[in-house]
Amino acid sequence: MNIKLSVVDQSPAHKSHSKQEAPLLTVELARLCDELNYHRFWVAEHHDSVHFANPCPEILIAHIASVTRRIKVGSGGVMLSHYSPLKVAECFSMLATLHPNRIDLGVGRAPGGTELTSAALAFPHRATNSQYYAEQAQLLEQFIHCSFEPNHPFHAIHVMPDMSSVPDLWMLGSSGGSAKLAGQLGYHLALARFIDPAGCNPAIFDAHQKAWQDAGHNHELQRILAIACFCAETKEEAKLIAGTAVFRKFATQFGQHETFLTPEQVRDRYNRLSISEQAIFDQVESSYTIGTPEQCWAEIEMLANEFTTQEISLVTVTHSQEHRLNSYHLLDLGR
Repeated sequence: MNIKLSVVDQSPAHKSHSKQEAPLLTVELARLCDELNYHRFWVAEHHDSVHFANPCPEILIAHIASVTRRIKVGSGGVMLSHYSPLKVAECFSMLATLHPNRIDLGVGRAPGGTELTSAALAFPHRATNSQYYAEQAQLLEQFIHCSFEPNHPFHAIHVMPDMSSVPDLWMLGSSGGSAKLAGQLGYHLALARFIDPAGCNPAIFDAHQKAWQDAGHNHELQRILAIACFCAETKEEAKLIAGTAVFRKFATQFGQHETFLTPEQVRDRYNRLSISEQAIFDQVESSYTIGTPEQCWAEIEMLANEFTTQEISLVTVTHSQEHRLNSYHLLDLGR
C-alpha cells in the first residue's frame, strides 16, 4: 500500500524554547515537511491553553502557505461553533485564491478551550456549545460551493467575486459522532485516533462512506486517520521522548494542566505513581505509535489496512523541537 504521510501540528509550547517562539517552531516544522515527502500540513485551534499556542489557524495557515512550495496546508481544525460560517468561508476562499489547490478547510465541533473562553468568543451573544453545528456546517458548504437553492435568503451573497479556487472541505471526528453528517454534506473525514483511541474504529469510516453514497456526491471521497507518533533511533529513546505527551494526557484525566515535563521528569513522576496509576499511564502509552522507523512504519501500515485508508496524519508533541523535527525526519527516511 502506498501510504501518504501528513501532519497535524498543535503548535506545542516546547520547554526547549520560549513560548513566544511556538508558532515559529510550527513554521520551521512545516518547511521541513515541505522539503520531505509529507502530503499535508494542518494546524489545530486551541484557546487559553498552557500547552498549545495557536488560537487562530487561518493566520498561521496563510503564513505557512506563503513560505512553503508544494505541501497542502489547512486546519485541523477550525472550531466552527465559535464562528460565522460566512466569515470562515471568506477567510478560506481568500486563502484558496492566493494558494490554488493547496488549502484544506477542516472543521470540528469541539470548543478547543474552556467554557469561559467559549463565552468570551461569543460575547456579546451566548455560546452555542455546538448545538447549531450541523446547520453551520451545511451553511459553510453552501457558501464555499455556491450551492444555495434560489429561494434561500443567502443565495444572493457572493463570498468572493471569483469562486473558481475553493478549499477542500474536511470534518474532524474522534468517535463517530460527525461521520454521518460529514457524508451527507460532502465533507471528507479525518479521524483523530490520537484523541480517543478506544472510540475510534473502522466502522466510523464505513458510516461516512454510506452517508456519502446515499447523498449521491460525485466528487471522490477522501479519509485520513490521525495518530500520535514518536520516532527515534531506538525504541527506548522513542518511549522517553513520548513520555512528555503521554504524561500530559494522563494528567488531564485527573484535572491537572501543568506545563510540559521533560522526559526525565516524566520518568521520575512515573516511578512515584501507584500501581493503578502506572497502569493508566501504560494504557495511554500503548495507544501511541512509538519506536524506530521500522517499528513505526509497521504499525502505520497495520492501521492503514485496518482503517482502509491511504493517508495517515501524525501528531508529535515533545518537550523539545529537536526531538520533534528528528521524529518526522526519521519517518520520512524510513519509507
